[in-house]
Amino acid sequence: MRRLIDSSTTPPARQPHIGHYGRLRKAYLEGYRPDLYTAFVASEKLYEHCAEIDAAARSRIDLIMPELAKSAGATEELKAKDQLAWVGLMNACKAQAEEIVKHELIYD
Repeated sequence: MRRLIDSSTTPPARQPHIGHYGRLRKAYLEGYRPDLYTAFVASEKLYEHCAEIDAAARSRIDLIMPELAKSAGATEELKAKDQLAWVGLMNACKAQAEEIVKHELIYD
């Protein structure tokens, strides 16, 4: 069986991958900024925007985490001496960094 391929139609463009922060941004826009969400959907830029936000959020967290860990006292020395305390501090730092990023990038 032969299928004819219509050369006038192009395959749809592949949407960029959206990570955790991109999905949060999409949900925020959909729920709290429907006008902006609709504009992104209409211009077919929603997934691109969410992918950019996701990348920016991950980059920002990577920048913030070492500073927060240093100020909290989560040093390599503590890691060697008391791993459980170090893990607790690092988890607290990650939560704080995520809150900062959400405030700056996601819910803006």
